[in-house]
Amino acid sequence: MELSDMNFSTDFRGYGDAPALEPDLLRWQQNLKWADRVFIVHPLWWGAMPALTKTVLDRGLESGFAYKYRKGPGIRWDKLLAGKTGDAIITADTPTWIDSWLYNKPSRRVLKTQVYAFCGIKPRTIAHFGSVKLSDEAKRSAWLDQAYAMGAKSAPIARAVSEAQLGSSGFSGSATSVA
Repeated sequence: MELSDMNFSTDFRGYGDAPALEPDLLRWQQNLKWADRVFIVHPLWWGAMPALTKTVLDRGLESGFAYKYRKGPGIRWDKLLAGKTGDAIITADTPTWIDSWLYNKPSRRVLKTQVYAFCGIKPRTIAHFGSVKLSDEAKRSAWLDQAYAMGAKSAPIARAVSEAQLGSSGFSGSATSVA
């Protein structure tokens, strides 16, 4: 699903008073439910995913759908999306080596452990494409080829999504796809 085409409230102040899911978020959940593979593509803004991407995850991966805490002592939960695999591409102006060595891969760790693994989705490739700002056409073309190959492993992921992310002079938005 193309995030920019989805309509939902971003006024989310916590799970206690969360609004009912809008049709696009319900459709996103249905797509995720039948999917074998999850593919998230987003830019890195100020060290994190954009607010709209985060809102989809915050609201769509709700308790009872993606996970369910167990009663009893301690913190235990059921991973309700087990059996799926997940990939991601994160585009950034931060070079990959700086994101890895200086910052310890924060956005890749969040998707891998606190989103995918928490819900039972087995993380596969969580790629960081950067620096987009300093890249040349050959580098962007190689990233597009890698993105296409990642998506083509199980289902076609539109090359246009990747091209919209990287563009010829930078990145523009977010996409969440289920395949």
